[in-house]
Amino acid sequence: MRVLSKVSKWAAFAIAVLVLTPVMPDVAGVSGTTAAYAATASRIVVNGNKRVEEETIRSYLTIKPGESYGAADIDASLKSLFATGLFSDVRIAPSGGSLVVNVVENPTINRVNFEGNKKLKDAALLGLVESKPRSVLTRAKVQGDTQRILEGYRRSGRFNAHVEPKIIELGDGRVNLVFEIDEGEKTAVARINFIGNKAYSDGKLRDVVQTAQKNWLSFLKNTDTYDPDRLAADQERLRRFYLNHGYADFRVVSAVADLDRERNIFFVTFTLDEGEKYTYGDVIIDTALAEIDVDEMGRTARTKAGKTYSAEEVEKTLEDLTIAAAERGYAFVQVRPRGERDYDNRTISLTYTIDEGPRVYVERIEVRGNTRTRDYVIRREFDLGEGDAYNRVLVDRAQRRLNDLGFFETVNISTAPGSAPDRVVLMVDVVEKATGELSFGIGYSTGDGVIGDVRLSERNFLGRGQYVKVAVGGGEDKRTVDISFTEPYFLGQRISAGFDGYRRVVGNNDTYSYDSDTIGGGIRFGFPISEHLGLQVNYQLFKQEITIPAVLKNGAAGDGEASLALKQAEGDTIVSSAGYSLVWDSRDSKSDPRFGYYGELTQDFAGIGGDVRYVRTTVEGRAYRELVPDWGIVGVLKAKGGMINGIGGDDVRIMDSFFKGGETIRGFDSSGYGPRDLTPGSNGDALGGTVFWSATAELQFPIWGLPPELGLRGAVFADAGSLYDVGDIGTLNPGNVADSSAIRSSVGGSIIWKSPFGPLRADFAHATSKEWYDQRQVFRFSGGTNF
Repeated sequence: MRVLSKVSKWAAFAIAVLVLTPVMPDVAGVSGTTAAYAATASRIVVNGNKRVEEETIRSYLTIKPGESYGAADIDASLKSLFATGLFSDVRIAPSGGSLVVNVVENPTINRVNFEGNKKLKDAALLGLVESKPRSVLTRAKVQGDTQRILEGYRRSGRFNAHVEPKIIELGDGRVNLVFEIDEGEKTAVARINFIGNKAYSDGKLRDVVQTAQKNWLSFLKNTDTYDPDRLAADQERLRRFYLNHGYADFRVVSAVADLDRERNIFFVTFTLDEGEKYTYGDVIIDTALAEIDVDEMGRTARTKAGKTYSAEEVEKTLEDLTIAAAERGYAFVQVRPRGERDYDNRTISLTYTIDEGPRVYVERIEVRGNTRTRDYVIRREFDLGEGDAYNRVLVDRAQRRLNDLGFFETVNISTAPGSAPDRVVLMVDVVEKATGELSFGIGYSTGDGVIGDVRLSERNFLGRGQYVKVAVGGGEDKRTVDISFTEPYFLGQRISAGFDGYRRVVGNNDTYSYDSDTIGGGIRFGFPISEHLGLQVNYQLFKQEITIPAVLKNGAAGDGEASLALKQAEGDTIVSSAGYSLVWDSRDSKSDPRFGYYGELTQDFAGIGGDVRYVRTTVEGRAYRELVPDWGIVGVLKAKGGMINGIGGDDVRIMDSFFKGGETIRGFDSSGYGPRDLTPGSNGDALGGTVFWSATAELQFPIWGLPPELGLRGAVFADAGSLYDVGDIGTLNPGNVADSSAIRSSVGGSIIWKSPFGPLRADFAHATSKEWYDQRQVFRFSGGTNF
């Protein structure tokens, strides 16, 4: 009976609860809550918090004291609290007339460490992760950081990298976050294949793309790894290459990188559609603007009928025409090209339409992303400023100039609406890169022996765009110190200005029978005249001290005696000179030109004070042409000449004369040909000449059978030239000075290596015509490196 009585009481109590309490449906995913349809919390109690204030937690709740709430309100409050990232667990449950919020706070990160990393340094990895010291640790953030680290290793070519995060408890809600890293082996590109190419070989196209194949020098580079961004950029390089060589219909059908996980290598395949090669047809200037002379504009255009089509030439013609029209008063000019293909004759006729564009002004230029480079360094590359007429062609030119500075990884210029319909805002977004360089150089030449230098340079000094260099070098018989400073925008104009200081100490050796110590410096200014033509003026002042060692002064101990001309030059001499150089350079590359021209005219006038007076003139010309593009055969022609004359009856000092050898005509030693002192018992010193000329014809080609990525090329050449007219120096030893204008010549072959150590070259030459007193040299080697 007692049992039945207890059962009856519990049953009556349950019925009362069911009748008097509203039913609350079950809340999925809400831990620690009791089902109820609606309730009112008289107060909200927060438990478990240590660092986060109670009021802060209550502010995230959608439930307020004295207001009714339901399952949806509890669910929303839970999501709001979890979204803060401050808590690892949250429970909300009613208790009597109160609502109890129990929280477990996420710990605070004391330190973020990386273990096992060698290829990517801690600083680089810290830049990848979002977890930082003194921030809150969350599981989602740690998982995201792990993926970002893995992506960083993949971009550096390590697809087998493994990252495991570890959390070390320190107590008091603090932890250390450690990422244990197994970097794995580098996942290299084993092969780059091209499908669909007919005009150019695989080897030629591998020179175009930046991604390289793995070889025995892979430890010195990182371009032989797979990088999706680099692969995308390579597609653009291929497109620009073909468009600039006449293939206007070219497209990259696909670019695929296949990973062989067993061998940990990639195979990259580009599928191409080259299309036909086009030349320019008719080139027409069409305009209704009164001040525009279509014939004059036609001469401005770089695209000439019959030449091979080039997208780059079309772009530069747009710039030239836009600027030319603006100079005639049309600030809002708009130049649009229209091409008409003649598929039968494979020509593209171009019509440049010149119209007045919409009157839109630049309201302002906003520069973003530059933490080091000053704003004005970026702004000065624009040919327009705030308040000027907006022109897209000039904006594109500014973007190209900014890229050419070498200060930025990327440059992007976009537009945004201004405060009025005729106003536009230019947004310049840049990503900076390191511009300083500490380099150690080492090299060897058969003339100077082993040489080396240490060089510290900065291309963007203090973010001002200035160039600074300090270098210290030395070798077996020489020591050098150089400092240099260049301001590329002097007085706010596109004029470069700079100064140089140096000291050069050279000891006597097989080539020189004297010691020299030269200290001096100079200033210079550069003026761009056109895209390819530039003028530089300079002033130089230096003091040179010449010393003849006693053993060479008297011919003692069996050594030959120094020339009388050298003895006359012994002592201190101050040279003060002004000069200029006019340079034309249209080469496609300064380090490895395949086509284009280079010309230089230089004159120096000494006698602005100082101890000597002369005028020295040199002229040089080079032409490069890719004779068989598919095979990479390049023809090179070079010519150089010079003359020096005393002013006002002054003699030309031996130290100011020209000395020539294997650097102009291979097959001869340094200072190996030209006037020479043949006095019996003398050292046979070279005396130099006042007139010289030289010419070279060279054919460069890849070495068949070797992978192109090795950078090895061969060359055959023929050199010729002469150095003569010793001038008044010859009167010092009458009858004992050999001075002949006879042509010296040589033929030979070379091995050229575009190596990771810098350009290296070995020349083997045979002198085919010479004078009996000339000093020959069969093998000549030179090269150097920066590392």
